[in-house]
Parts: sequence; structure tokens; C-alpha cells
Amino acid sequence: MINVVDSSGWVEYFANGVNARFFTPPVQDLENLLVPSICIYEVFKRLTRDLGEENALQAVGIMSHGKVVELDRKIAIDAARIALEHKLAMADSIILATAHEYDAILWTQDAHFKGMDGVKYVEKKS
Repeated sequence: MINVVDSSGWVEYFANGVNARFFTPPVQDLENLLVPSICIYEVFKRLTRDLGEENALQAVGIMSHGKVVELDRKIAIDAARIALEHKLAMADSIILATAHEYDAILWTQDAHFKGMDGVKYVEKKS
């Protein structure tokens, strides 16, 4: 099974949040892990703000052990269609389109993905 972890999942994992264990299996299965490049942007930005740039750089280094998937024309167009259909933000639609492109499972705690095909969702706890 090929996996994509969305940005909120990565942040939860690196911050050792309540749901970190939910994201551990796909994060550690490096042979089957895809990392949309937009996740690197979002995770680096968030972790730099919350934990400092050194920790953020270490995190994206770990993320890069998976296969980083760049945004190409096909994924961009598919993401735009997904955004229109599901009323998703740009980054979320790119992440979902990347998962669809590779027939991957999207692991998330973002409620707007709840109930979608190909998504493993866990409710975010505070």
C-alpha cells in the first residue's frame, strides 16, 4: 500500500502530538511513502514558527527519505478539479490529487477529508 501523509499529520508526528502514533506506520514505511512537495513547504513553515528553523530542517530531511513528488501539470489540473468539486484549499487539493495519481492512501486528521475515498482519517484531538 502506498501512503501519503498530509501536512497536519507530519506536524502531529514531529510534535509528538496526541495522534502521532496514528501517523507512525505510514511515516516509517519509507519504501511506500510519497511526500508531495507542498507538504515540505507547509511543514517547514509551521515547524519553523513553532519549533525553530533547525528542527524544521531536520524534519524536512526526514520527510525527504520518502519519494518526494513534485507538482507537475497533471497533478495541478487534477488538484484544481478536486478543489472545485470539494471546495478545498490549494495545498489540500494538491495533496489529495497526488495521492489519487499514485493510488495511494491519504493519512490525515483534517476534517474536510473525512469520508472521502482513499482517506484514512483520525479526529484531531486537542
